[in-house]
Amino acid sequence: MQPIIHHLFVSEGHDFYGRHGKGRKEFPINDHDEIELVAGKGIVGDRFFDYKEDYKGQITFFDLAVYQAVKSEFALPELDVSVFRRNAVVSGMDLNGLIGETFQIGDCEFEGTQEAKPCYWMDQACAPGVEEFLKGRGGLRCRILKGGIFAKQSFAS
Repeated sequence: MQPIIHHLFVSEGHDFYGRHGKGRKEFPINDHDEIELVAGKGIVGDRFFDYKEDYKGQITFFDLAVYQAVKSEFALPELDVSVFRRNAVVSGMDLNGLIGETFQIGDCEFEGTQEAKPCYWMDQACAPGVEEFLKGRGGLRCRILKGGIFAKQSFAS
């Protein structure tokens, strides 16, 4: 099965990252039909673009099924998928199975570096208990090995 890219999110600022004890910020997170990926740097216009050399989270992936499970388990029918603040919301991929692997989607190539572990902010952004629920399924952090235009419609089967 080919992966399906359902959402491509970019935000220019951090809502949670580095905000311990300071409260959440409210930077907009925008859903795009396509985004530009730059090898070794990240997503053009995103808060982590060129963050630091060899950064493990140049792009993050999140499974649509996990989002749907959170909505169901916590009775949150109106929960928007953007609250998880991952870049690419996908289906048809075993994200944990890609940790330590190199993989390609379209013309872009990635290295799965580690789980995008949930943090305590998920309980604030969604509901109490979501952080614990997401452990082991928080998504995938990746390095971008080959950049290009990464688009939703390019990968639907």
